[in-house]
Amino acid sequence: MVVKGPKGTLHVPLPPGIQVERQDGRLLARREDDDHAALHGLARSLLANAVHGVTKGFEKHLDIVGIGYRAEKKGKSVQFTLGYSHSIDFPIPEGIEIGVDAKLTHVVVSGVDKQRVGQVAAEIRALRPPDPYKNKGVRYTGERLKKKVGKAVAAAGATK
Repeated sequence: MVVKGPKGTLHVPLPPGIQVERQDGRLLARREDDDHAALHGLARSLLANAVHGVTKGFEKHLDIVGIGYRAEKKGKSVQFTLGYSHSIDFPIPEGIEIGVDAKLTHVVVSGVDKQRVGQVAAEIRALRPPDPYKNKGVRYTGERLKKKVGKAVAAAGATK
């Protein structure tokens, strides 16, 4: 099924045994029989995400935490400096937009396809996942991390 909207067009593959009908300006997913009950909810969610994507779009926000850690948009790629001996050049996939704020520490991944936006955000986070001891790295905005205590602190606490 093809879903068109002001932000773009998406092709949504429907599982076999599921039909979509349009009634009163709404899309209804119907299944042939109860053997396709599990796929019914999947098809409904895929269509709902496609409609939301082509009308409003999806966004994932990432924060870069650490001294000297930053991101810069250069043409059709984003250059990340994440504490390695080299900078990482991340090419922007087609259909995805990546924005970097003025402080160079906040990245916004946006697009019409929910799955692709989440995948690109996960790939960016995987460049430097948050360190459990210092909490430095790339994380989702609002992500709560559990900070571990170092071995020196743990050893001092064990002797008391």
